[in-house]
Parts: sequence; structure tokens; C-alpha cells
Amino acid sequence: MFRPPRCPNRGCTNHHKPARDFYAPHGFYQPKCRNRPVPRFRCRACRKTFSRQTFRMDYRDHKPHFNRVVFDFIVSGVGLRQSARLIRLSRKCTELKFRKIGRHLRHLNLNLRRPVAEIKALLFDEFETFEGRRNTRPLSVPTLVERSSYFVLWAESASIRPRGRMSKIRAAAVRAETARYGPRKDKSRRASMRTMKRALGLLRGQKHVLLQTDMKSSYCSIARATFGKNRLVHGRTNSKLARFSWNPLFPINHTEARLRDQLGRLRRESWLVSKRGWCLNLALHFVIANNNFVRKRFNTDENDVSPAQVLGLVERRMTVNELLSWRQDWRERSIVPGAISTYSVADWRAQGAVAA
Repeated sequence: MFRPPRCPNRGCTNHHKPARDFYAPHGFYQPKCRNRPVPRFRCRACRKTFSRQTFRMDYRDHKPHFNRVVFDFIVSGVGLRQSARLIRLSRKCTELKFRKIGRHLRHLNLNLRRPVAEIKALLFDEFETFEGRRNTRPLSVPTLVERSSYFVLWAESASIRPRGRMSKIRAAAVRAETARYGPRKDKSRRASMRTMKRALGLLRGQKHVLLQTDMKSSYCSIARATFGKNRLVHGRTNSKLARFSWNPLFPINHTEARLRDQLGRLRRESWLVSKRGWCLNLALHFVIANNNFVRKRFNTDENDVSPAQVLGLVERRMTVNELLSWRQDWRERSIVPGAISTYSVADWRAQGAVAA
């Protein structure tokens, strides 16, 4: 039986510090998209009503049964237009579901983080793609991966300036876009620093941090500013080495190749290009959540474990339905995916701290 963990009203005292019996049953309602009735409750403090559905990710969805289908299509490299054709939804409706699920998965990827016993090494790299137009709007995608588990700690896109060979046609296109939108800003350094900082929550308590990157000069100063000069052990490898398994950068190269394969927006010769960089960021969270919590680390793993299991964050592989279950926009007050209603992210993090 569902028991609400707190009042969903952020301005209510029972939202931050709920009393033991802060709610009272308030009947049921029958949604059109479900066969079972949904229980309703009333908060004794603010007197506002809510239901079990208020805590669900598919809150206010008219067709929640399509959320799982949209997720499966996105992580399989299918574009939004083709997904809409296969699901038999409008393109606008499919796009709205994509945005809502992407924002939810971003919160989930941030919530399911807690200090782990030991992280052997981190690998950082950037790969390039584009938004809208290849020759005038390039993007850099900083990516951070844990070496042994292949856990993707973070990845996001950042605009960079056009570079490389400038033909007359390309130079004219760059000048035209500069006159229309202004000079294109290079946000690669800021995005790289934000990406590295995502690891600080997992590294709490570790004396040394081993970071492996290529020979790009800016990585040294960014890593020192993020992890500290005395704490950082920085290994650098030439990116021109053959990308075989003996290469120290193989895990990050392998992860980037998987991202390009699983996400159609990242393929080099494809029409599935993101018109804006923030749309690419939403799509990246689909693949990150799927790789970290749902898929096996390798197809050859006999233990059938996910990267999050290897890292010690979860005890078992999650299902897609669990990822898309409880709302995660309340941060530490959110319910852990796949858990009972009273088990919050704060309780989950406290349990991990005691175990460590």
C-alpha cells in the first residue's frame, strides 16, 4: 500500500520535515489511461490534496504507456520523427515526451550519486559534433568515465568556434552567421570543468585522484583547479596511438564510440542532428542512464552486472520501468527508483555513507 513520504507542496512544512501522520485519505479517482483507481490524500497542514500519481514521473501524462517506447527508440539510435511514425503519435507530442523524460533522467543521473569506497582512475576526453549546421556550428562533448566500471559520470555539449580548413563557401557561411547571431563563443573550458566537478561527490574521502587524459594542454590546469594540485595524479597519453585495448585511453574511446552508435544525433553522416545543443544534452542523459543502470557493462560479463553495480552504487541492474517510475526533481527528497514510497534519495545516500 502506498504511503506518501511527504507533502508535494514545496511551501508546506510537511514537505521538508513531514510529520508522522501528516496526511489523511481523501478518496480515489479513476484515470482514463489506467484500469486501477488512484488513491488521493489531503495534507493536514496546508490542506492541499494530492495523489499517488503526483509522485510519479508520468504525472499528468495522457498516454504514459508510450514513455517506455520513446526511451527504447532514443537509446537505439532512432530519431524523433521516425519514433513518432512508429508509435503513431504526432511529432510534437513525441518531442514533448522526449524533453520531459530527458529532464527526468538528468535529475536521476545526479541523484543516484554518493561516495564510493574506491575509484581506481578517471578518464576524460572531448569529442566533436555539431548543431544545426556542420561547417559553422561545431560542438564539443566533454565526457568523464570511470576506468574499471565504464560508469559515465557526465557528458554535455558546449559550443566551440569553427576551425580547420576554410574554403570560400565555408568562410562566407561563417561570416553570414556571425553577422546574424554574433561571434560564436567557445564554452569548451567551462563545460570541461563542470564535467570534472561531477566526480567530486563520488571521490569524497579519497586522498588521491588518478586522471588519465590525452596531451591537450588545457586539461592540466582544469584538472588542478578541480581536484587540487596535491591530490591529483595526472597521466597523459598521446591521442595518436592506436586505439587498441592496451591503450590507456581505451575505456574513454570505447565509451565515445558507443555513444555515437547508440545516439543517432552523434553519428557523423546522419540527418538526426540536434538543432540546439541543449536538445543534445537531453538525449545524452537517455544513453547515460541506460548504460549506467540498465545495460550490462560488457556483453561478455558472466555476472550480468551494470556499471553502477561494479562501482557499488546499486545492488542490481534496474529496469527501464524503474528508471521512469518516481519523480526525481525533488533532489534528495525524491523517491529512489524501484524502491518503496518512503525510501528517499537522502536515506539511500545515508545508507551508503554508513556502509563506506
